[in-house]
Amino acid sequence: MESENQTLAAEFLLLGLSEDPELQPILFGLFLTMYLVTVVGNLLIILAISSDSHLHTPMYFFLSNLSLADICSTSTVVPKMLLNIQTESKAISYAGCLTQLCFFVVFVCMDNLLLTVMAYDRYVAICHPLYYMVIMNPRLCVLLVLICVLISTLDALVHTLLLLRLSFCKHLEIPHFFCDLTQMLKMACSNTLINNIVVYLSTMLLGIGPVSGIIFSYTRIVSSILRIPSTGGRYKAFSTCGSHLSVVSLFYGTALGVYLSSAVTDSPRKATVASVMYALVTPMLNPFIYSLRNKDMKGALRKLTLGTFSFS
Repeated sequence: MESENQTLAAEFLLLGLSEDPELQPILFGLFLTMYLVTVVGNLLIILAISSDSHLHTPMYFFLSNLSLADICSTSTVVPKMLLNIQTESKAISYAGCLTQLCFFVVFVCMDNLLLTVMAYDRYVAICHPLYYMVIMNPRLCVLLVLICVLISTLDALVHTLLLLRLSFCKHLEIPHFFCDLTQMLKMACSNTLINNIVVYLSTMLLGIGPVSGIIFSYTRIVSSILRIPSTGGRYKAFSTCGSHLSVVSLFYGTALGVYLSSAVTDSPRKATVASVMYALVTPMLNPFIYSLRNKDMKGALRKLTLGTFSFS
């Protein structure tokens, strides 16, 4: 009977970043601003790419999908956090928690895989420029995005379905601002060996695998750039990779920071603060990185803005 009560958990409590009542209005304003900047910034990237025919290339096609994944990942966690702060409630239903976890894993995994695909795109563009449009044809680009969606969805479903077999203790407080897989496994009363094995395998395949692919691509890219005789040619070739390399460094750097903070410190609250960088700050900064470092994107955004104002 006790096991049944544990399995049918009605709801979890998301403790958030702080339980100090005086900090709640500040946190609400801060995260609302970050969320709006993330959504508007990434939406502008998508609109600029779709409205400018000069940006209808594989690189910008993948970038628009990355921006869409960033909007979706933040929309999975931030609105619920803002609602909890506004209503002074920490509750999230069992079904809602699993749903949030599933979609967050999907879109973060999408980010991960799309960054790898974009590294391959830059590798083909610089190392095989004459065959670029032949290799990176529209059919392959769509296929690569669909593969990213399929792998991400399968990964999320596996983790979510394995969570359904677990029973949870009466102490259902999650020291996080969203339903984090690691924290949920720590709360489980039943055996989590299979879950942990799947988490480690997933990390190996979908973490180390893409990173290795990106490192391999940039090794070949640097090797090709160094063979270019003129300094101007080298700069032009490397400038096409600068934005992507910055986003890759930010994404994996913050992910590594979250992992190290959770491994080094015993305080879940400190690990939660570190995960803000990974879950919220990175998607917010991506549009700025691509727009500030890319002349074509700045031109498209300028046209979009002028067109909007002239239309109004």
